[in-house]
Amino acid sequence: MAIVHFYEKPGCINNTRQKQLLIKAGHLLIVHDLLQYPWADNRQRLRAFFADLPVASWFNRSAPAIKNGEIDPEMASESQALDWMVADPLLIRRPLLEAEGVRRVGFDTDNIDAWLGLTESNTKQSVDLETCPKLQQKQACRS
Repeated sequence: MAIVHFYEKPGCINNTRQKQLLIKAGHLLIVHDLLQYPWADNRQRLRAFFADLPVASWFNRSAPAIKNGEIDPEMASESQALDWMVADPLLIRRPLLEAEGVRRVGFDTDNIDAWLGLTESNTKQSVDLETCPKLQQKQACRS
């Protein structure tokens, strides 16, 4: 059992499913609103979640600014990416996870299982728990 700080977009279907998997595995969650967190005062903290991932993988590809072409993650420098994310937290890939002194971004079940442990039935799911299920629908999240 680990104490996991879970940074989410409240109401996000996938974040809800991700939290359920962690709780079912016996972890204690401390949930934070990613959209309200004071990232402007915590840029280095935000940067630490991305570790050595390429900058383009830091982004939530479902964010409106990316979908409508305002922002191109492939062209972002580290500094520019953080500037954009501080200004618009919807750009931050979700969830951000912190446990046992380690910070990570995203919810790949194999990686989460190796790091924190998930129950056997949880890790056998073939469901994509990062891509917004509403992405192809008109009612896709706008905020």
